[in-house]
Amino acid sequence: MSRISTRRTTQRLLGPRFAAWGGLGLLLALTGCSQESTDEWKRLGLPEPASDRAEYTADLWIGSWTAALIIGAFVWGLILWTCFRYRRRHDEELPTQVRYNLPIEVLYTIAPIIVVAMLFFFTVEKQNAVQEVIAEPDHDVLVTAHQWSWTFTYQDEDVLGGKTDVYEVGTPETVPELWLVEDQSVTFELNSPDVIHSFWVPAFLYKLDVIPGRDQSFSLTPTTAGEFEGRCAELCGFQHARMLFTVKVVDQQAYEAHLRDLEQRGQVGTPRGASDSEDVTGLDTEDEEVAE
Repeated sequence: MSRISTRRTTQRLLGPRFAAWGGLGLLLALTGCSQESTDEWKRLGLPEPASDRAEYTADLWIGSWTAALIIGAFVWGLILWTCFRYRRRHDEELPTQVRYNLPIEVLYTIAPIIVVAMLFFFTVEKQNAVQEVIAEPDHDVLVTAHQWSWTFTYQDEDVLGGKTDVYEVGTPETVPELWLVEDQSVTFELNSPDVIHSFWVPAFLYKLDVIPGRDQSFSLTPTTAGEFEGRCAELCGFQHARMLFTVKVVDQQAYEAHLRDLEQRGQVGTPRGASDSEDVTGLDTEDEEVAE
């Protein structure tokens, strides 16, 4: 028996066995996954969405990966098919060499343009939906990012008479809390008195740079009660890693109680550092003494 015949016989015998064992291994791996792991795979690694705007980002993320996998599988298939179909065989001469192929050249010129145009269209569409600012939100929060923590100012809240602002100041040693109400809209106004920061809550699937001298804002509605991590996503100095905060999404009663507590503690008005022309620490005199 020739070497070629032996190889083909071996491939016919081992091919089905490898396929069967591979399928069994994949089945066992899938059955060992928990429901939480399965849901995470469906989200392709994204955290579980906790806002009404998160679904747009998730759709774009999953759609982009799906398109990439389909195109990748098509290209890989063509490569493998070409390698096997036109490989040089021992009993054949060198295949006919072709220099130009107009249909293929048109395909690999037009197809990428179509793909990029489609990705651009859906990206702009989702981006506009995510960045749409609500004209009259239920709550308005001024977010001041300063080296190296956050100040959250709750503006014109009805529970405090609609004319009083209260705030909470954080330090690198004290992680501040941002309180929001479940299923009620909020607009974040972003401000920095020193350097560029980035306001990021991973569960909201969105972040926005905080740039000195530039008005930045975005709106959303928290849809899931609980605690979520927040952080700065822009390198802003040697204590950048300590620019953390906690988001608490609660009911209306708990939210109002928290605002009253801030008022009773004397954290009323707009703290220094909330505008570019003021002190960059973001702390009042009393807050500086506490931080020290």
